[in-house]
Amino acid sequence: MSQTHLHLVSDSTGETINSVARACMVQFNVEEPIEHVWSLIRTKVQMEKVLLQIRQKPGPVLFTVVNQELREILIRECRRLGLPSIPVLDPVIHALASYFNLEMSGKPGLQHTLDSEYFNRIEAMNFALNHDDGQLPQNLNDAEIVLLGVSRTSKTPTCIYLANRGYKAANVPIVPGCPLPKELETLSNPLVVGLTKDPASLMQIRRSRLKMISNEEETDYVHLESIKEEVKMARKFCNEHRWPIIDVTRRSIEETAATIIKHYHRHMGIADE
Repeated sequence: MSQTHLHLVSDSTGETINSVARACMVQFNVEEPIEHVWSLIRTKVQMEKVLLQIRQKPGPVLFTVVNQELREILIRECRRLGLPSIPVLDPVIHALASYFNLEMSGKPGLQHTLDSEYFNRIEAMNFALNHDDGQLPQNLNDAEIVLLGVSRTSKTPTCIYLANRGYKAANVPIVPGCPLPKELETLSNPLVVGLTKDPASLMQIRRSRLKMISNEEETDYVHLESIKEEVKMARKFCNEHRWPIIDVTRRSIEETAATIIKHYHRHMGIADE
């Protein structure tokens, strides 16, 4: 199949439509199309510039645009060009409007309003960055979630993702020969979760990482038997404290975070959503 183009048109940041497009395209065994993301499209002039590019590089159009006039301009031109134009949020919005018997506001970008939820996410992001890789252990009890794990078990990116969901997360590395923070033994507030990974997978990831930052080829850090001992030690430590353990070998960051959030809800006595 020849290379195709995919146009993503949004009157907001484009994050939603980009996620939808990626989630859909992975279901097809075709060459990944060239994505053209058109964000913050809120005027006729801006829409005309988008249409010019669509004419030059035709391909399916996915859009999240609430202004009716701009929608009609886009749909009409796509119809003329013989291209599909897909309003990805319409089925959800119409179903909710019918159920609640309400009309949509028609204002773009409302999900990015600078409200208390937004500032909570920013605070959580700052917390994750300040408490990455075992920093400021004296503040661990201020966290909502603490992640433990040996090197390269995706602790940092998982914390960042959780922070973007509004959860204050810290992470602590488990390193052979290095004592863990004593504060871990007296935590009363946060949920503590251990992250682990298949030793063979860890070895490959660590070897790649070591090649990027050093000329060293053989150290205990990349030795399979040493890694097996690290993983075993980490599991034992978590089991002794009855902390849940998540194997992230075949999980994406999003899947890992979703499981952690479920554990957190149970930890807080909140019914699963």
